[in-house]
Amino acid sequence: MSLLKLGIPKGSLQDATIDLLGRAGWKVTLSSRSYVPNIDDGEINCLLVRAQEMARYVASGALDAGITGHDWVVETQADVIELAELVYAKQRLARVKWVLAVPEDSNVREPRDLEGKTIATEVVGITEKYLARHGLKAHVEFSWGATEVKVPQLADAIVEVTETGSSLRANRLRILDTVLESSTVFIINRKAAEDPAKREKAENLVLMLQGAIAAATRVGLMLNVKREDLATVLSVLPALKNPTISGLSDSNWVAVNTIIEEAVVRQILPKLKAAKAEGIVEYPLNKIVF
Repeated sequence: MSLLKLGIPKGSLQDATIDLLGRAGWKVTLSSRSYVPNIDDGEINCLLVRAQEMARYVASGALDAGITGHDWVVETQADVIELAELVYAKQRLARVKWVLAVPEDSNVREPRDLEGKTIATEVVGITEKYLARHGLKAHVEFSWGATEVKVPQLADAIVEVTETGSSLRANRLRILDTVLESSTVFIINRKAAEDPAKREKAENLVLMLQGAIAAATRVGLMLNVKREDLATVLSVLPALKNPTISGLSDSNWVAVNTIIEEAVVRQILPKLKAAKAEGIVEYPLNKIVF
């Protein structure tokens, strides 16, 4: 049996990743001081690794595959295959941005005003490439964390990652530009990708993870309606593709089954009732595989 050595990101993505794996069908458990999670799959060995280091270990073959940020693949210049994008982050299902920011009261109004200045960041390589693209020269220094508090006393600007921008606003920082947009990615070692068993295992894992992500913001909706009112009901429903319509024992009625965004349920349920739909049932989804 060919074991897939899988890296799970330790840190801000850890809980979100373990939760996602659970919704995808893999139960992962971890004791408080262990870096070796247990997973209920005899074909996978897991190891907790910092997202910043994941791509490096996958590239070297110490791990066959891993979940990390596209930003860290770029920053470490790791020679790995990005098998799939998994759009989720610490707080929500979204991409993140590395942004160039300065204090609200700074005289810096645009990136070119940082010529010769000091920029603090955890992604030195990404920042230097950004400056090179814009023909700018500035001193980029590595920040070990709490980057937001380093301006203006220790640096003139920062490049920091954000999901919502709330932390930057709380620290009275103003965004000048987006340096890099990133998302979580599933990466695989090039040699492991040539192993049919490991490649298939990784692709099946990705399929289920993407299915769980797709289902996270959607719900299923079932209802009954008279045939004569079906067109009106269908005009209300925003369907994933086309809703499933099936006959009932009473030939004058049909059952409608569809998938919709959970956020719109509260808006369309009253409209469905007004369109004479009956027996409306909303139910949760675990996975949607397109």
